[in-house]
Amino acid sequence: MNLRNPDYAYMYGFLQADGHLAKGTGRKGRLSVEINARDIEILRAFQRLTPYNSSITERTRSTNFAETHHSATWTLHSLAARTRINELGLPYGRKSEKIAPPRVEFAGRDYLRGVIDADGSVGYTTQGFPFVSLTTASTAIGAYLCSYAQKVTGAERTIKRNARDGIYNILYTKEAAQELGKRLYYPGCLSLQRKQTAAESLATWLRPADMKVRPPHTRWTRDDDRVLLAAPTTAQAAKDLNRSPKACSVRRSRLKHGLVPPPD
Repeated sequence: MNLRNPDYAYMYGFLQADGHLAKGTGRKGRLSVEINARDIEILRAFQRLTPYNSSITERTRSTNFAETHHSATWTLHSLAARTRINELGLPYGRKSEKIAPPRVEFAGRDYLRGVIDADGSVGYTTQGFPFVSLTTASTAIGAYLCSYAQKVTGAERTIKRNARDGIYNILYTKEAAQELGKRLYYPGCLSLQRKQTAAESLATWLRPADMKVRPPHTRWTRDDDRVLLAAPTTAQAAKDLNRSPKACSVRRSRLKHGLVPPPD
């Protein structure tokens, strides 16, 4: 599993997000991935990529979300394969907050596509806007997606766990989603076919003529904070910093209540 190879990078990202490594007594143990049976072809691709015996099984059962759920599971027992995947950074047991981008050289966009195919979404919002999103408990993976997307699209995101379940929900919409989808889901790449089709469809969206383009968000610097605090009014600070009064008011409040570190 050389992660410079796009197919293996994709496969590893998918396994990190949706796979499970389990230890057994002695040399026993398994790597398994259970997904909706409609996506079984991706498991067959993993089976072809893996030079060890493995199996794919199907089952139908009731879940909390559906009366009948048809799933497919790929299972691999090889100790050599499990050892290699574990060395690359997929831990045994619970892993959602522990996983991180590989510690070796890897094909970044293919790795991210695997993570998004497993734990993300691609398509259109209810308002009809293109979107690409990822739900993850891993700070490292969330930060890596934000870094990659900023380089590709210019869109900046600051990740924050939601209050309900401590998960990161990272969302890109409109032109940023179009560009990100185009980069991640290129022609001929290994992917879930339904998400490949969805990503390709994003290119057809056109911004309505009356929809304004919001200026890119810029980070607050310590110098900005000094100017903000020194200004006699929020309106003057907004003028000096070329920011909106609302942004200045929110930042001043966060500084006042210690929610962000004060400037030196």
